[in-house]
Amino acid sequence: MKPQRLDKVISHLQCQTRKEVTRLIKSGWVEVGGETIRQPAYKFDPTETTVSINGQPLIWQKHFHVMIHKPQGCVCANSDPRELVVVDLVPPELYRPEFSIVGRLDKNTEGLLLLTTDGTLLHRLTHPRWHLRKRYYVELENPVTSQDVEAFAKEMTVEGETWKPAELIPKEDPQQVELIVYEGKFHQVKRMFAARGNQVTYLKRIQMGPVELDPELEVGEVRSLYPEEVKALYESVGLEPE
Repeated sequence: MKPQRLDKVISHLQCQTRKEVTRLIKSGWVEVGGETIRQPAYKFDPTETTVSINGQPLIWQKHFHVMIHKPQGCVCANSDPRELVVVDLVPPELYRPEFSIVGRLDKNTEGLLLLTTDGTLLHRLTHPRWHLRKRYYVELENPVTSQDVEAFAKEMTVEGETWKPAELIPKEDPQQVELIVYEGKFHQVKRMFAARGNQVTYLKRIQMGPVELDPELEVGEVRSLYPEEVKALYESVGLEPE
């Protein structure tokens, strides 16, 4: 990696303005390789040399990824003058203006949502070629039948649109199921059940590719992806983490 300006590195990792970072550096709070540096323009390779603020080391990463337990009533958008949007849930210490939403959820659908700053990863995760596995928990108006299971396991064509085979897994209560799909078309889950004469009353995404919704993450909470989750996510679409 080419040497980077110290103020640029800290601004990238801490999501602070250059003005804030400059004040921090000139105040003597920043060390690079164990040496106090007061010049914002000082250049170094952050992948090879440690930088710390007030004794706390910063871990270099080029891209950022977070998991959100999206609540119902929240819109998958970066801004909306009338609605609560998912980026509003991200705390300042995790927020990055470059975040993009990976696989949007309907306003009234709950569950796993990922944000990333890596455009290449975003493209692959959302492109049909990579057949990203998505698992949902679904509650229904009517019980599912063995005929439903068979129908979902085949290609289904509705209103001229064809959906790939899916896995429908009934639970002990036949009005509760898990559904695994390999594409993410508009309102797909609800439309698939509607095509079978049933209605979704509650929908929650619980997995995308290798990443599962953290059971300890409360509705509306956000956390960074763990390194092993990031690695698995990249590998699932044939990439190496940067």
